[in-house]
Amino acid sequence: MDAAKFMSLMISMVFINNFILSKFLGLCSFIGVSKETRPAVSMGLAVTFVTTLSSLITWLIYRYLLIPFNITYMRTISFILVIASFVQLVEMVIRKTSPGLYRAFGIYLPLITVNCAVLGVAVLNSEAFFVDGRPVPGSFWMSLAQGFFAGAGYLLAMLLMSGIRERLELQDAPKSLQGVPLAFIVASLMSLAFMGFSGFKF
Repeated sequence: MDAAKFMSLMISMVFINNFILSKFLGLCSFIGVSKETRPAVSMGLAVTFVTTLSSLITWLIYRYLLIPFNITYMRTISFILVIASFVQLVEMVIRKTSPGLYRAFGIYLPLITVNCAVLGVAVLNSEAFFVDGRPVPGSFWMSLAQGFFAGAGYLLAMLLMSGIRERLELQDAPKSLQGVPLAFIVASLMSLAFMGFSGFKF
């Protein structure tokens, strides 16, 4: 994969096609964990880890198992099994190394298993980098890069949102807007800002 294609993939997944702010996937954890910066960054790193490694494994499964045996209709369930396995691994590591962070994540850490952003990356890889059942040149590395930069875009959105929400806690907002309503307003404004990147041409 040449440098120009790599750079265009990076800019596309982080800014133009950001899974949260452009495709609106993974909003449950985005709203739920972005109240404070530390859990938000940790969640972003966990999602990046899962999207990167699941992109690697799902590419191999799709290329060497589903396509040769003509069972591509099993794509969704096989991808979910891979993602669930990695989420369990991440959950065990965080629970062992940082119990406080594990408690801060609460229910949202297991929700990575059903996070549509993670599944969306794996499905997008299988649709974008395979033509007529054959991988395009460099598709393995492009899938890996797309998984990593999709996670990086998720991390960026989480970091920005958590910073804004921490500042908003110090403001005197109307009671009816405090909490989730104001978070959705901020998310919509961030999404409008990120729409400005859609004018980039490669």
